[in-house]
Amino acid sequence: MRARRGNFNAWRFGALAAAAVTAWAAAPAGAAELSSQVSYLYSSVSIFPPTAKGMTVCYGFVCRRRYELAFSAGDRAALSRIMAAGKSSAAAERAAVQKAVVWLDRKLGPVLGTDKRIARADFRYFDDKHNFDCWDTTRNTTSLLLVMQQWGLFKYHSVGDPKYRGNVLVLQTPHNTAVLTERATGAQWVVDMWTRGYAQSPEVMPVDQWVKLD
Repeated sequence: MRARRGNFNAWRFGALAAAAVTAWAAAPAGAAELSSQVSYLYSSVSIFPPTAKGMTVCYGFVCRRRYELAFSAGDRAALSRIMAAGKSSAAAERAAVQKAVVWLDRKLGPVLGTDKRIARADFRYFDDKHNFDCWDTTRNTTSLLLVMQQWGLFKYHSVGDPKYRGNVLVLQTPHNTAVLTERATGAQWVVDMWTRGYAQSPEVMPVDQWVKLD
C-alpha cells in the first residue's frame, strides 16, 4: 500500500471509474447498488468505488492525494467487534459507527500524516498534505460505511446519499457530509468527520438539524 498523488490521465481513469461504478451496480443480489449521488463521489475524481476488500482514501483536498487501503482479516475483525456493540438499537448502532470512523482515522493518521489534521481544514490553512477537506471526509466516510454494509455489519441502517449545505445569503459555509438512513423510519443521520479533529468522534445528528448549522 502506498500514497500517491492524483496526476492521472483524466479520460482514462474517468472511464475506468465509470466502468467500476457500472460493475458495482451489476453485482449479484445482496451487493449494494450505488445511487447516482454516491457514484458521483468517485467518478468526479476518477477513483474506483470501494469493495469488500479495500477502498481509495482521499486526502490533500478534493482527493489530490490518494492512498489504497486494503483491509486485512484483522481490520475486518476489529470493525466487526466495534459494530457488534451497536446491535441493541439504532442509536447504539450510530454510536458504534462513530467508533468505527475513529478507528479508520487512527489507522490512517500515522501512515498519511493526517494524525496532524485539524477540524474544518480547507485550502486556507496551506497544509494539504496533513488534512482532509469536507469532500475528502465525505468520500472516505461513505466508503467505510459502504464496506461495512457489504460485510453485513448494519442491522438498523443503510448508506444514504451525501448531503450538502451552504447559503451565502446567511453566510453559511458550503459543506458536505456522509449520511446513514435508518431503515425502520427513513430518518437520515449525518456522519460528519470534517468538523472534528484527529481521532475525535464524528458528529452524528439528524440531517434536518445539520443543514441549519454554520
